[in-house]
Amino acid sequence: MKKIYCLLFLLVFAACQKKSKHQEINTLFQKDITLLIEKVNELKHSVASDASEAQIQKQFLEGHKSYKKVELLSEYYSPAVSKSINGPSIPEFEENDNKTVQPEGFQVVEELIFPKYDKNNKKELLQELGVLSANLIRLEKVSNSNELTDAHVFDAMRLEVYRIITLGITGFDSPVVLNSLPEASVSLETIEKYYRVYLENKEVSNSNQVLEVLEKGKKYLQTNNNFDAFDRAYFIKEILNPLSKGLYKTQAELEIPLMKEQRGLKPTAQTLFDKDAFDPEAFSGFPDYQTTPEKIALGKKLFNDPILSGNNTRSCASCHHADKAFTDGLERAVTLDGKSMIQRNTPTLTNIAFQRVFFTDSRVSYLEDQAVAVIKNENEMHGSLEKSALAIQKNADYVKEFKKAFPKGEINEFAIKNALASYIRSLSHYDSKFDNYMQNKTAFTADEKAGFNLFAGKGKCATCHFIPLTNGTVPPNFDKSESEILGVPNKSKKLDGDLGKFVITQAAIHKNSFKTPTIRNIELTAPYMHNGVYKTLEEVIDFYDLGGGLGLGFDVPNQTLPEDKLNLSDKEKKQLIAFMKTLTDKKFLNKN
Repeated sequence: MKKIYCLLFLLVFAACQKKSKHQEINTLFQKDITLLIEKVNELKHSVASDASEAQIQKQFLEGHKSYKKVELLSEYYSPAVSKSINGPSIPEFEENDNKTVQPEGFQVVEELIFPKYDKNNKKELLQELGVLSANLIRLEKVSNSNELTDAHVFDAMRLEVYRIITLGITGFDSPVVLNSLPEASVSLETIEKYYRVYLENKEVSNSNQVLEVLEKGKKYLQTNNNFDAFDRAYFIKEILNPLSKGLYKTQAELEIPLMKEQRGLKPTAQTLFDKDAFDPEAFSGFPDYQTTPEKIALGKKLFNDPILSGNNTRSCASCHHADKAFTDGLERAVTLDGKSMIQRNTPTLTNIAFQRVFFTDSRVSYLEDQAVAVIKNENEMHGSLEKSALAIQKNADYVKEFKKAFPKGEINEFAIKNALASYIRSLSHYDSKFDNYMQNKTAFTADEKAGFNLFAGKGKCATCHFIPLTNGTVPPNFDKSESEILGVPNKSKKLDGDLGKFVITQAAIHKNSFKTPTIRNIELTAPYMHNGVYKTLEEVIDFYDLGGGLGLGFDVPNQTLPEDKLNLSDKEKKQLIAFMKTLTDKKFLNKN
């Protein structure tokens, strides 16, 4: 009997020990929230008492670094509150409420303090700090109800590594002062603090390696603190990728389960750059209709068949050529009647499966609907899925293929668009030189590496074309695709009259707004921009280098692209292009 009691005691003790890890981490988290609130209150007091600019700026930097101590769990458990605390300083349109919401939080405060603090903005600054304080108190309250588990903590730690890669060292959330590198060090310190909790009274075979890479990362950030010169390629490959792998291995050794929900970035990914890190099915709006080889084959046949057009003369492939990464090489395609041009440039279909909205104006949310919109458009295909289904039902070969692809052999509108979408999803591959480089399978030239560092640093490309998808789907959750206002010119060198997303939402902030596309396979998809105005990558880079439409002197009050010149040298521009060419999938290179 004593043995049974002892065994029960040990089991209860072990369970309590396991639970105590959560409690310890939550205690650390709550203390850091309290410290953050104190830092913001100190900043408010300094502004109210007219402290020096240097003092106010210093306290802001300390406050934002304090936020990095809570970011890991705050973003994981309270993303909406976290956005109010540290979201982009750009208004957003809420479609459900049909209203524009102004930004708030650290990034709004940052713009009022840097690069120079104007005391005329004191009232506005104090108001923004008051809102920030209120949101921090809100975070403190909602965090008390967090149900931490070991699985969630490890998941959050690896997501924080991905956040450092995509939003941290790129300068995304420190857009004016560019204090990203010291803040990344704080993020690593927080990961280490939580990781060490799991090492108490535990022997983990790779714990020394994880702690060593954390120390290596912190030291590297301390000794390499020039934002423009920072070697992001080295930091990701030698520190952050090994770190996320190490956390994954520790989690497995401690027998802590992985999260099971279906997400855009798979919970099973060991690094952000794993070959199959992203799940195209998680981006689909129809989880009960999984992509299969049979659907892909059927979709490919339909894609190349003019049976879907109104006059049986045009297929999807007529405007999406495989050898051009599924674009057409034209400024804009010719309409079905051959009398005019379609409104916008034909986008690539490669790698578009990893997006949350489609078309340059973001008007549809699913690939299935994207296919329907094109087929029904009178200028593009002027077809009818209902009529196409009737025609297909009379084709014996199609009947056989539909039976293979769909359990009931149904030939209807949904089956057609689901097969097409399945084929398009199959075009999303990450087998470029860049992917192989990040997976340590190949080397970059000096110019390619320098180009990547420019892309993710001085050039600010990665603050909109997020790594590694290089589109506007926001990491690390990848649950939203953004659009931007760039101020793109037309051929007359005036602001292009296409109002973009505004036509859909009628929101002033969306005038001239267009979805951020992927730049995968970009060397094959000229001409560029929504109107095909630029024929070469050199022209595109010059446009960004000048500061977009505002830099060209256009009246674009809602431009989201920073108007500051990038001051890229000719060599740096060539290096950027060298990197962008590493984003070409090998299957296209093999055909050329």
